[in-house]
Amino acid sequence: MKFTDFNFDERLLEGIEASNYQNATPIQAQVIPHILEGKDAIAFAQTGTGKTAAFLLPLINNVLTKNTGSNGIKCMIIVPTRELAVQISQHLEGLSYFTSVSSIAIYGGGDGNNFVQEKKALTMGAEFVVCTPGKMMVHIKMGYVKLDTLQYLVLDEADRMLDMGFYDDIMFIINHLPKQRQNLLFSATMPPKIKTLAQRILHNPVEVSIAMSKPPEKIVQQAYLVYDEQKIPLILHLLQEKQYRSVLIFCSNKLNVKQLTRDLKRKGIKAGEIHSDLEQIEREETLIQYKSGRLPVLVATDILSRGIDIDNIDLVINFDVPHDGEDYVHRIGRTARAAAEGSAFTLINMKDQRKFQSIERLIGREVSKMKVPEQLGAQPEYSPARRNNNPGNKKKYFKNKGKRHQ
Repeated sequence: MKFTDFNFDERLLEGIEASNYQNATPIQAQVIPHILEGKDAIAFAQTGTGKTAAFLLPLINNVLTKNTGSNGIKCMIIVPTRELAVQISQHLEGLSYFTSVSSIAIYGGGDGNNFVQEKKALTMGAEFVVCTPGKMMVHIKMGYVKLDTLQYLVLDEADRMLDMGFYDDIMFIINHLPKQRQNLLFSATMPPKIKTLAQRILHNPVEVSIAMSKPPEKIVQQAYLVYDEQKIPLILHLLQEKQYRSVLIFCSNKLNVKQLTRDLKRKGIKAGEIHSDLEQIEREETLIQYKSGRLPVLVATDILSRGIDIDNIDLVINFDVPHDGEDYVHRIGRTARAAAEGSAFTLINMKDQRKFQSIERLIGREVSKMKVPEQLGAQPEYSPARRNNNPGNKKKYFKNKGKRHQ
């Protein structure tokens, strides 16, 4: 299905053409008609399926063609992270370039100048507001945000927002919105709490589900069984063994991000880091350098597992096993995008073996277990069914540990 089939406004079609969009993805083909008809919708689709354009395009079109002439905020898009807010805002600006639609991204981490700009945009009534829950709630509490003209509400990455504890913030914002509005909820997964949230805010919604896709076959998936102290030496070996243009390494916490980045730099590898301790301007500059290719290696927490829009990543490394299968699919889905190929390596320590086995069940395949280089010493056996606190495991661990090289 082509985008011209949706009968969008000519000004929007110019932005679509400039963005090199031609054929709608499955989520776009299914959701856009319902949004244009004014129906509430709940859609389950992963990052990378085109879901951002699935709600931006029809909402931009509606604001252009159904605007009553009144000024004010028309659409609010609530997202879990500042990175996603920036990305959606940039996407919105690109698609609406040939229109008069105004927008603002509102998120934490900025300075006083950011706050002044946000207040000005909210007071004057930017038509699209893309925001994180906490920062938007701060503005609303200060009393100058006028929401009586709002017609559309979007909750994007709703499952992640609930995981991050934003339920009360979201409901605070929703309680300040007009009762008559169109509601759209997008989520990658379908836990019961998402169904509960949908029941509270959606009215007779259309439900669209794009099944959670397995990782593309063209991604070369491999895993390495390691002891924790082997992780960094192994990554150094992998990056020195082959030249990669763009590498994204996920760690489960910011301490691991900092240490790994520091060790990579010591070995002469140009690497950047993204985690919650950095100021927003530092994170944005790091992303700009990474996207431009000036920074070949980026180490990050799961803050980037969803929402990062880069098509040329050729290697993803899981320094730690992700918490669940959905996160694994999101992480490795950053590579082999578009027509490119890519690789995904996961480092599995002893306590994460069961977790990784669950991931293998979810994706429907066993990931090849690779040998670590001899100079790194012995590696654990893959025995996820064995209890982690089995005394035999500990004896074997200490026996092998004595054989390993530092």
